[in-house]
Amino acid sequence: MRPEIRERVLLAYKRIAEVDRPEVWITLRDENDVLAEATALERALEADADLPLAGVLVAVKDNIDVAGLPTTAACPEFAYAPTESATVIERLTSQGALVLGKTNLDQFATGLVGTRSPYGAVRCAWDPTLVSGGSSSGSAAAVALGIVDIGIGTDTAGSGRVPAAFHGLVGIKTSLGIVPNTGVVPACADYDCVTVLAHDLDSATAAMKVMTGPTMTDPRSRAWPADVRLAAAPNPRVAVPRGEDLASLSPAYRRAFEETVAGLAEKGFTHVEVDISGLLDAAKLLYDGAIVAQRYSAVGKFLDTAPAGADPTVAAIVGSAAGPSAHRYVDDLDALARAETAARALLNGVDGLLLPTTTEHPTIAAVQSDPIGINRRLGTFTNFCNLLDMAAVAVPGAPTLDGSPFGVMFVVPAFEDQIAIDLAARLGGSASPSLIDDGIEVLAVGAHLRGFPVHHQLTERGARFSGEVTTSADYRLVDLHTTPPKPGLVRREGDGAPIAGELYRMSAAALGTFLAGLPAPMGLGPVELSDGRWVTGFCCAHDAAEKGTDITEYGGWRAYCTALNHAGAQTGRGLPPSVATRTASSPSTVPMR
Repeated sequence: MRPEIRERVLLAYKRIAEVDRPEVWITLRDENDVLAEATALERALEADADLPLAGVLVAVKDNIDVAGLPTTAACPEFAYAPTESATVIERLTSQGALVLGKTNLDQFATGLVGTRSPYGAVRCAWDPTLVSGGSSSGSAAAVALGIVDIGIGTDTAGSGRVPAAFHGLVGIKTSLGIVPNTGVVPACADYDCVTVLAHDLDSATAAMKVMTGPTMTDPRSRAWPADVRLAAAPNPRVAVPRGEDLASLSPAYRRAFEETVAGLAEKGFTHVEVDISGLLDAAKLLYDGAIVAQRYSAVGKFLDTAPAGADPTVAAIVGSAAGPSAHRYVDDLDALARAETAARALLNGVDGLLLPTTTEHPTIAAVQSDPIGINRRLGTFTNFCNLLDMAAVAVPGAPTLDGSPFGVMFVVPAFEDQIAIDLAARLGGSASPSLIDDGIEVLAVGAHLRGFPVHHQLTERGARFSGEVTTSADYRLVDLHTTPPKPGLVRREGDGAPIAGELYRMSAAALGTFLAGLPAPMGLGPVELSDGRWVTGFCCAHDAAEKGTDITEYGGWRAYCTALNHAGAQTGRGLPPSVATRTASSPSTVPMR
């Protein structure tokens, strides 16, 4: 039996003792109970169980149910004992993740500071005089302090992204409904999102991937649409705010954001300035408009009982949310619908919007002196996201001059989550992990290969490159002598050779539009790969193959074109002699099945 998971658990509890940050946790599980689960996981792995998250240590924000642990939402009088875990926690633990405990938060997930809790103000992991950021304060601190691998939080107004920015973490907030909220205490039911915090994009994406997917128990949950894009453009173009839209940034954060933007070109980005004032205006509707009534709907009646553990600031915010009239609420919904349409128009032609995550990093003392004003500023760039049905990935940007963390985020329209992850990976200089498994595998063997004339037909549809592959040895490749040049792949069992190609994944709708636009004599059909898999690939009409030139000996279109160009440079002729004398009539040209 392998001891790695048990050792990780022991190190985590040792770290909890070392850092001595009791305000991070509301309920911490008994070490022996977690060790027993670790032992069971190790035995399961020895028996070859498939557990992709085996041994991943998790801290869970205490407005999310974990069976056997109380859920308090940071209010002792609200506490209840769930018998079932939230859907997201069930999904994580079913894949081998281990929950260490429940973490502190801004009460009822109302705040961006991490100080609004009777369990104590959560201090920043690297400077205890500063706020941790909220409302997912404890989960972020548990990750930043090196206790757990991932923190699970929620994000309605920025509650996962702001603490990520303060701690130099990655924070993924998906499109509304992609992660179900069953078992999550609501803050604003229509705009709540479960979020993941981690040190790196790979870990955060792996956890989020497990958590996604609709469920009948959450009527607001949604599936990825049939036309979901699965990759950002190879040379992404992003929007950034005008200078006047950044007036709320502290000088240190303004400089760090400008440095981040200045470094985009060397990371392969182009960028354009846009007017985001409409987004900033929409953000104000979350607290200053009638939408705040959702917070009263969630916990207002409970707070009306004046529980002793109620945070005064939270109670005041939620209590005031009982006031807006129904017609004001309808008016604000109309304003949001218009703002969402304007946001989509604003981002038309770019892959995403790059923003500073928040405006400054205040001290705990400053927040205690001005709890409303500072909190409002911290949500300047985050509050509109869920209101306008957008997704975001928060990642570290360029640090401040004194080396402190500074966070940025890529904001995209609904269901463009993978695009945001791709952009974040490029900014960080790493390979991009895949969030979405949906799609159909498509084999390119000719003009759609990278660097060839019609490759853009794949990238424009959000096709995701999966890797270089070869077919089985039952295919022949034919130069069809078209404009632009392209080959045809023909199946010949027992009389062929492996043909090199590239594998892509496309959404079902994208593949449909791709097929509809294919010119004669091209088509799509099943192709066998060298590993035995069958995927969708290019075929061609029988008569076109007969008129073409057999180029199978080159092993692929790229190698053939390289040889063709070399021969042309050497002899001034268009075809190498060995190619010119062979035609597709020599092998069988029965189209692939």
